[in-house]
Amino acid sequence: MSDVASQLTTADGRPLKAALASAQARAKRRAFFLVLPLLLFILITFAIPIGQMLQRSVYNDQFSKSTPALSEWFAANPKGTAPDETAYAALASDLLLMKETRAAGDAGTRINYVVSGTRSMFTKAARGADKLEPPYMETFLDLDKDWNDPRIWNAMRSAASPWTLDFYTIAFDMERDGDGKLTKVDPNQRVYFRLYIKTFFLAGVITAICLLLAFPIAHLLATLPMAKANLLMILVLLPFWTSLLVRTTSWIVLLQGQGVVNDILVALGIIGDDGRLQMIYNQTGTIIAMVHILLPFMVLPLYSVMRVIPESYTRAARSLGATSWTTFRRIYLPQTIPGIGAGVLLVFILAVGYYITPALVGGADGQLFSNMVQFHMTKANWSMAAALATMLLVGVLVLYWLYDRLIGIDKLKLG
Repeated sequence: MSDVASQLTTADGRPLKAALASAQARAKRRAFFLVLPLLLFILITFAIPIGQMLQRSVYNDQFSKSTPALSEWFAANPKGTAPDETAYAALASDLLLMKETRAAGDAGTRINYVVSGTRSMFTKAARGADKLEPPYMETFLDLDKDWNDPRIWNAMRSAASPWTLDFYTIAFDMERDGDGKLTKVDPNQRVYFRLYIKTFFLAGVITAICLLLAFPIAHLLATLPMAKANLLMILVLLPFWTSLLVRTTSWIVLLQGQGVVNDILVALGIIGDDGRLQMIYNQTGTIIAMVHILLPFMVLPLYSVMRVIPESYTRAARSLGATSWTTFRRIYLPQTIPGIGAGVLLVFILAVGYYITPALVGGADGQLFSNMVQFHMTKANWSMAAALATMLLVGVLVLYWLYDRLIGIDKLKLG
């Protein structure tokens, strides 16, 4: 039978098996070329930038490219070796190179990320590098006694290699002591990790408020007649037709001390004129403005799930004696879980990454982690910004993993 099949041919005399294989290959090539533009788009705008960000967070050559002599000394001496005359001679040689290439500021800034106040030491020493004479150790200690600080030498040892985890150490509010061991810094000096936790907490609060507000709105949309539901849907989508900047600045007008909300409360006698509420430039302002902006992203996934829940389920439960609460808890709510999960995931991720709204209405107290990323980007500290952004990326990936474990990513309902 197989011999007969192998002898079948097409109208042009080609073996049928070979013709089918050729047709399948052409179909696969056609499908590949159809999706190729999308693959290139994802690669260029998503995969490559994220890869560069990850690489930048562990690579910084601000110091290493200007310190060949010190790098050689660190390579020849194991970690923990106290700096000797040879080390200071290497430092003097590198400072002379920094003066010639005008790189002392960049090199000092790199060490200053780890040990505050060291940039001025490098620039001062580089200015007089051609006057440094042996014994170099005494010369450097005469310039500044901090040149003998083990923390500075540990920082220079780490920075002598462009590949480093220093920026993650800083991001977790840690530093290396004189023995090279990781210790927590003074809470008043760095707040990166505390701000990271605070950001996820505030994002959780914003998400919870959005869920409480969006659930009855979505239920109303799903149960109203079509004409009224469409009108209400327009009101839900109306914020999307307005600039984000306009919406944010509108809340400044509404919530400020002499704003509309306080004026109404004073007019109603709820508060006195001298007791106006401070609802802007703090966490309260950030939460209120972001809830307003992100609420539609919770309503739409919930509505997409609720509108397909048959009303006969709840009527059947009530006819069997179930109370309204029991019907809601055991019949209606479980069927909305995919929409709840999708809305929570979407709003939480958006809230974690927002920086425009907190920057305008949050003040110093209402800033989020993304504002710190933006701050370091404007200061051209790309490695620090990349390390902080990577922490946000990891947090988001953990959320996706939790959603997949608890609900299932295949049940995601976004509208």
